[in-house]
Amino acid sequence: MAGLENWNWALDGWIVAAGVLCAVASALLGNFLVLRKMSMLGDAISHAVLPGLAAAFLITGARESVPMFLGAALVGVLTALLTEWIRRYGRVDEGGAMGVVFTALFALGLVMIVQAADQVDLDPGCVLYGAIELTPLDTVELGSFHVPRVVVVLSIVLAINLLVVVLFYKELKLTSFDPELAKSLGINAQSMHYLLMTLVAVTAVASFETVGNILVVAMFVVPVAAAYMCTDRLATMIVASSLFAAASAVLGHIGAIVVPRWIGYRSTTTAGMMAVAAGFLFGLAVLLAPRYGLLVKLLRRRLFALRILAEDVLALLYRAEERTPDEPALARSQLRQQLDRGLLARRAAYAWLRRQGDIRRQRDGYALTEQGRRRAQSLVRAHRLWEQYLETAAGLGERHLHENAEQLEHFTNEELRRRLADETASPRTDPHGAPIPPESQR
Repeated sequence: MAGLENWNWALDGWIVAAGVLCAVASALLGNFLVLRKMSMLGDAISHAVLPGLAAAFLITGARESVPMFLGAALVGVLTALLTEWIRRYGRVDEGGAMGVVFTALFALGLVMIVQAADQVDLDPGCVLYGAIELTPLDTVELGSFHVPRVVVVLSIVLAINLLVVVLFYKELKLTSFDPELAKSLGINAQSMHYLLMTLVAVTAVASFETVGNILVVAMFVVPVAAAYMCTDRLATMIVASSLFAAASAVLGHIGAIVVPRWIGYRSTTTAGMMAVAAGFLFGLAVLLAPRYGLLVKLLRRRLFALRILAEDVLALLYRAEERTPDEPALARSQLRQQLDRGLLARRAAYAWLRRQGDIRRQRDGYALTEQGRRRAQSLVRAHRLWEQYLETAAGLGERHLHENAEQLEHFTNEELRRRLADETASPRTDPHGAPIPPESQR
């Protein structure tokens, strides 16, 4: 692939590793933020850490990583605590509490930065997008290996997040879905909330220099939102969100190298492309998720409509056999008159039924096979039993019976047909005098 011929594992490999660690660590916690409707807490924390950074510099007089990290982490935890306190006692919702806290702390940070303006320089690009491309240059020794410092920090953060999620999975799950039930079971919902908020703060701060204080929000939310589209099970959602997050990091770095060359540029920021890749994967989930994807739901509706039409064809052919046993086939022109559907839909239904072995071509029309006759007999039996039931039990007038029974027949299985027969004393004919066929023998 153009642009990857100069791939260097000593550089690009560590960049991808840092991105994957950051994305997965964020996504693990993001699952519970999304379930608690607190998706923007990561954004609030990433803005509010500025006074912690400024305070660490003013106290130490240097821009060392450890004091900066500790200062930002403490303010991040304070942000979570103040947000919860204002939400609980200030009678405002979660979003309003976040807005009050992070804007106040961000403004305080700007004031503190101004006090040390001559000694502090803020690179807007680093603040917005991080400096993930520079991670291989700042290393620490681990035995005989030189490992990027950010990779070490994020590995520790990921391990802590994973350990907490595994150990407190039941507690986090219950307090996210039903805090009152959790309290009744003896689980301290407030402690779980503060534990989660503390981990979010630490993760946001640890990710600050990797993907920036804005784009870290994408890692908290977007992979989780994509997983949320794909499953209703929390455990599966956590695994899927982690995979989406890791894929976003890998595709983001590759995209940062490859995609700009398509439009005449050499490269772009990896952190930005990570967010773009996460958005792309979310878009695919919106379209193709197995249960909630838009295209999948559209296809499912089309197939359902096709099944209903095919069953209508079987019922029409069965009634034709009842009327004229010597000439059981129906011409396509007759089917067209009785089926209120377009040409393509009818052809698709005929093709489906022929493939299933339910009908066969006969001159210019179609006739039932033995298998199709059994299926059609069950449909017609269900229809006429429903007509009898709707008249005797529901008291519907005769002119309303057919329309309602025609809708219900498609959702009636063998057990329900037996119950309908019992409820109506196993009638031999429907209200119109048509014979109710016996249960087909398979």
